[in-house]
Amino acid sequence: MDGNAPRPLLFLDVDGPLIPFGAGPEQYPDGYPTYPAPPMHRMRRTGPGPQPVAVNPLLTRINPAHGPRLAALPCDLVWATTWMADANECVAPWLGLPELPFVVWPDPSDSDEAEWGALHWKTRPLVDWASGRDFLWVDDEINDADRTWVAAHHQGRALLHRVDHRHGLTDADFAALEERLTHF
Repeated sequence: MDGNAPRPLLFLDVDGPLIPFGAGPEQYPDGYPTYPAPPMHRMRRTGPGPQPVAVNPLLTRINPAHGPRLAALPCDLVWATTWMADANECVAPWLGLPELPFVVWPDPSDSDEAEWGALHWKTRPLVDWASGRDFLWVDDEINDADRTWVAAHHQGRALLHRVDHRHGLTDADFAALEERLTHF
């Protein structure tokens, strides 16, 4: 990385990369591993109501060890999830992360699906958000059409890293991200 260039962005999805889903008993005979809720002093709340785990019990599938690993990466983390601000309320404290910027998704139009074809609906907004800055995108729905479109329309370097939604982020995923970041 050039010492004067801004750090790369890492756009991070929640469902799939952090909250695994969809695996069968052949992968997890005893069900998904779960993790206890972090101490309440780490959980941010903006008002009265149920605790985040009561609202979404799948939060217990998030491995809190991912937080320090993500924070140690030489990049700026950005939520790229439909959770948007809720990721800061529920997920960031679980991982021990600070409040992060998040992408606000544009309202879909009737022509979007026909116009974009196989392109993921997040692809264009993420390239716009990056505004030429190098980035990594971690999601479970990335496809070749997204990679091709980003290569043709993004001025900076990019890595679109697809995570297997059945397992979420693994050591191999972190190794791939770390390796790529050494070349940015």
